[in-house]
Amino acid sequence: MSDYLAKINGVDDLKKLKGSQLKELAAEIREFLLENISKTGGHLASNLGTVELTIALHHYLNSPTDKIIWDVGHQAYTHKILTGRRDCFANLRQKDGMSGYPKCAESPHDIIGAGHSSTSISAAVGLAMAGENLDEMGDIYAVIGDGALTGGMAFEALNHAGHIGADINVILNDNEMSISNNVGAISNYLANLRNDPTLKRVKEDIEFLINKIPRFGKTVSNTVDRVKSALKYSFIQGVLFEEFGFNYLGPVDGHDIIELMKYFKQAEAIEGPVLLHVITKKGKGYPPAENNPDKFHGVGAFNIEDGSSKTVKTKASYSKVFGETLTRMAESDKKIAGVTAAMPSGTGMEIFARSYPERYYDVGIAEQHAVTMSTGLARGGMKPVCAIYSTFLQRAYDQVIHDAAIQNLDLTIAVDRAGIVGNDGETHQGLFDYSFLRPVPNLVMMAVRDAEQLQHMLYTAVNYEGPAVLRYPRGSAAGDYKPLKVEELKNLEIGKAEELIKIEAEMDLTILAVGSTVYPAQKAAEILNNNGYKTALVDARFIKPLDEEMITRALKNSKNIITVEEQVLAGGFSSAVLELAADRGISPKNIRRIGVGDEFVSQGGMDEMKKEYQLDARGILKNALSLLAQAEEVNKLWPEKKD
Repeated sequence: MSDYLAKINGVDDLKKLKGSQLKELAAEIREFLLENISKTGGHLASNLGTVELTIALHHYLNSPTDKIIWDVGHQAYTHKILTGRRDCFANLRQKDGMSGYPKCAESPHDIIGAGHSSTSISAAVGLAMAGENLDEMGDIYAVIGDGALTGGMAFEALNHAGHIGADINVILNDNEMSISNNVGAISNYLANLRNDPTLKRVKEDIEFLINKIPRFGKTVSNTVDRVKSALKYSFIQGVLFEEFGFNYLGPVDGHDIIELMKYFKQAEAIEGPVLLHVITKKGKGYPPAENNPDKFHGVGAFNIEDGSSKTVKTKASYSKVFGETLTRMAESDKKIAGVTAAMPSGTGMEIFARSYPERYYDVGIAEQHAVTMSTGLARGGMKPVCAIYSTFLQRAYDQVIHDAAIQNLDLTIAVDRAGIVGNDGETHQGLFDYSFLRPVPNLVMMAVRDAEQLQHMLYTAVNYEGPAVLRYPRGSAAGDYKPLKVEELKNLEIGKAEELIKIEAEMDLTILAVGSTVYPAQKAAEILNNNGYKTALVDARFIKPLDEEMITRALKNSKNIITVEEQVLAGGFSSAVLELAADRGISPKNIRRIGVGDEFVSQGGMDEMKKEYQLDARGILKNALSLLAQAEEVNKLWPEKKD
């Protein structure tokens, strides 16, 4: 195999290759992606599917003068390779390394940063409008997947672009997948377009014929328009996009570089918005990913030979504990329904779906719809449990307030991937949910510390009459996971904290921890007590409502207070504690807040980033000793490990 890839240091080098050379380059890039992602982890299947499409785009266009906007951005690895970042892949998604998503600070070719879905067309419209005003914009291409097209924002942008005749090109990358299988009418519509072998020929023939119908006078002209419309609706599938004001081209084979560039040229000749329907295969060229694209959407390090993971998981994840517990509860409670927004495997909801498909609803990438549909289920007498990642729940904030909380409806929102999530970086950290949910009236919010508590909290949330939020982190569940029978599950007292190490009079220190920070706080507290520092520990359990009585007692009986939360400090748990102190007229002498400051948390391993923000046991101990004016003792009580 010729080593074309080694000579590609930028898009100008790519343009020197022609025909079969580009096909060989695509094979080299696939080999490069497999070799590197198998070591670092990352998004595999989506990137294997867009190799030829990306080569064609960069060969035909002149980036960054011409703008390529990647929706979500998890399919842009080839884009990064071709724009001079091939040598950065050894540190892909690692701390201080290259992002797995487009990032403006990395390259002028990353014109718009991304990480969440359905944003690319809106950004393209804005760029087109800026170009009209500044007269210095090149061609604009937005690349959006068929999964992302289910997001409402994409249709808002299509509607506006068609209305104003924005000069943009939208590439619909149709691989029949988002992360899991696509759902809904749009998915079915695209399948009809994709699977009709005569579509392209019929479309071209019908358009040729209807444009040849002559016009004589106003009456005949109106009749001709009606005939044209009828023929379009009868024969031209793609009319949905045409009715949005777009010129529809395709479908075209997304793995044929030369054919793709012919269509780009055709799109360039059309004034106004164009939608080019491109068919690709997720996982292309690597059989394990082709056969299981959802499994290979986002992967850790793996063995190339068979696709098996290099990491052996010995403990159940929080998502699995959630899914199994919900399934056991649903056996005796026929009103329980499961809702997710295109994340059945990630949230553990697929476990529920296997047992109760008639009570399971995957709405696609549509978090707003998921929450409001859940309120409809609740109003109809069901007990919906809507599982959404913390970072994606941000998109449904209005629905949480307007549709769930104001109406005080009986539903549960399971907030998965809460806190630091690791290598996906800024766009995926779940660090804001305490702050944006805590002010909402009628809402109850719990944070899980371990596998056992998750089971009791889920049972409590489902049986609470009103909107309840259950928050838990990514990864392996703390504590021992013993699946509890439904009759063993407990309804927790709403707003009641748990005193893990008793608050007595004249405490040197009380640590107020919540959720994932309880276990490391407990380890730090035990070390302090074993070394003569009188230390209490409270698991707050509830962010809203707070256990005001217990926290007030801690504030009054402790010389020093530490709050610990795996989220931003502004408006979070510590803010609630300080507000309570002010409301009760308590003037605490020494309070140390541990959490994330006024910044976005970058990518890195979860343990690595928790250490950086002092959310691990050693970090909590270090803060405690500093507060106790014994900062120098930290290395004696917990020596720093050498790498």
